[in-house]
Amino acid sequence: MITNVLVANRGEIARRVFRTCRELGIATTAVHSDPDAAAPHVREADAAVRLPGAAPADTYLRGGLIVRAALQAGADAVHPGYGFLSESAEFARAVLDAGLVWIGPPPEAIAAMGSKTAAKRLMVGAGVPVLGALAEPAEADLPVLVKAAAGGGGRGMRVVERLADLPAALASARAEAAKAFGSDEVFCERYLPTGRHVEVQLLADAHGTVWAVGDRDCSLQRRHQKVIEEAPAPGLPAAVRAALHEAAVSAARAIGYVGAGTAEFLLAEDGRFFFLEMNTRLQVEHPVTEAVTGLDLVALQLAVAEGEELPAATPPPSTGHAIEARLYAEDPAKDWQPATGTLHRIELTVEHGEFGGSGGRQDSGVRLDSGVEAGGEITPHYDAMLAKVIVRAPTRAAAARRLADALARARIHGPATNRELLVRALRHPAFLAARLHTGFLAEHAADLTAPDPGGAGRAALAAALADAAARGTALPSGWRNLPSQPQAKRYRTADGGELAVRYRRTRAGLESADHPDVELLDVAPDFVVLREGEVRRRYDVARYGDRVYVDSPTGSTALTVLPRFPDPADRTDPGALLAPMPGTVLRTGAAVGDTVTAGQPLLVLEAMKMEHRVTAPADGVLVELRVAPGEQVRLGALLAVVKSPEES
Repeated sequence: MITNVLVANRGEIARRVFRTCRELGIATTAVHSDPDAAAPHVREADAAVRLPGAAPADTYLRGGLIVRAALQAGADAVHPGYGFLSESAEFARAVLDAGLVWIGPPPEAIAAMGSKTAAKRLMVGAGVPVLGALAEPAEADLPVLVKAAAGGGGRGMRVVERLADLPAALASARAEAAKAFGSDEVFCERYLPTGRHVEVQLLADAHGTVWAVGDRDCSLQRRHQKVIEEAPAPGLPAAVRAALHEAAVSAARAIGYVGAGTAEFLLAEDGRFFFLEMNTRLQVEHPVTEAVTGLDLVALQLAVAEGEELPAATPPPSTGHAIEARLYAEDPAKDWQPATGTLHRIELTVEHGEFGGSGGRQDSGVRLDSGVEAGGEITPHYDAMLAKVIVRAPTRAAAARRLADALARARIHGPATNRELLVRALRHPAFLAARLHTGFLAEHAADLTAPDPGGAGRAALAAALADAAARGTALPSGWRNLPSQPQAKRYRTADGGELAVRYRRTRAGLESADHPDVELLDVAPDFVVLREGEVRRRYDVARYGDRVYVDSPTGSTALTVLPRFPDPADRTDPGALLAPMPGTVLRTGAAVGDTVTAGQPLLVLEAMKMEHRVTAPADGVLVELRVAPGEQVRLGALLAVVKSPEES
């Protein structure tokens, strides 16, 4: 019997496993890097062991350290979570060799699925349809997808639409795969731009029972990483659904699978499907399956690890519909650029608590699975996901509407997030009609990331009025016996633009040349009520240093207060390239003196487990390159300078 579980992971998955362990009366042990010393998962565990360092390679990816931590803390079992070492057969063997219980599949099953190319060959033998690897892609095969053989999560993956681009894509994918997974093996397969990503949740015990616990659609992705997932997959014909489940079970039986896992498939428009890979672990999106089945998948993992049989020959049926949205610290309008900094506030209307009790409660409501909390720091060391927000409802339409509303009403103050994109995607006609495919976000990018033309201006006006109220002005701001100049404040918007707010408060009311039809009804340091025409709206205002966040029924706006009189020393050379986030320089693409063209990649930064290109802002000459591969850079650091041929 398991008495103490160490979770070899961090963040929300560690908290999720701890929640079930507490309900079952099992003690818990956390591990943590130095940046995670005060993280919620550390505080919630019964014991915690430090892994010295910050980078994953020095901490969460060191299996020997984690096994030693389990033995030191008196844990008798290890749950890998997902990511990091969760699909390492070597780590699983080390856990078992230490006399600990491994809460996962046998190391042999992990190894069998560890290489996508080897897994494809196994699946062909099991009668599961696959997309064959292309030894030498030809023009007729385009577009193709370059994939890392040993990993997932979007790393080591490149879409190639021209054969001329293939060598560079292969080299780039190999470099990324080697850094992320320790293997530079990559392969090519046909890419279906309008294919759907559909997966089947599997559970198997050591007594021969294998469950296909429903299916999920995970087609809404950015950079081949999932953003919105739902269960069951909408619009599947009964015959296709049955065939998918049968293929998934065949895949599990072919490798002697035990525990929780997921078989992932690409579904073509004509109904054909192809095996992609098998994730030999719990998935990030497992809550949607829990929501529609009432199961606690973590509890079942623990029971199987203790040698128990699954409670029935077949899994329970799915009822209702559940959708999960991943809230990331990133800016979709800036090529998904990750964001770091202090998370001042994160509040959602959660109707039955974090992690939904036992994980399988079926009452309609909002479930929040999060590894962060207000006051915490979002660092560049780990994945950009802040939280998962999950809603279950009787129908898909009701779930989408409810989830969009929960996200829209959330108070999230801190680094930029993809919240607005999630809300718009959930409300998009194509999503509601279930016209889903892996290129959905790219196809509808203009609709999903377009700025609100008037929203920022009204938010800035509300911020300026609330600021004046916070200063305790007795008379209306700017009131004089004689007419005077209007009050003025300047703000920078999230997209880098500037807004100047000019207004005058008189005994007759608010006067604003920028918003002549806006009437001020009420004001306080933390809220403003405005009426425009016949429409009245409340704007909630929060300030943290020079950052202001304005939340209203029409959306949320982040603003930076600018000084009234700019310091000339703060001006930046128009050709200067500044680091958009803290990170590590992976490689450079040009040398000082080179002639470059607008959009040409000059260097690549790595932050939050993703690569980000820094490109030339215009045609010119690279006159300065301040960094080299391997160098750590801070936010705003000068990286390079490009000047026109005349200036250089």
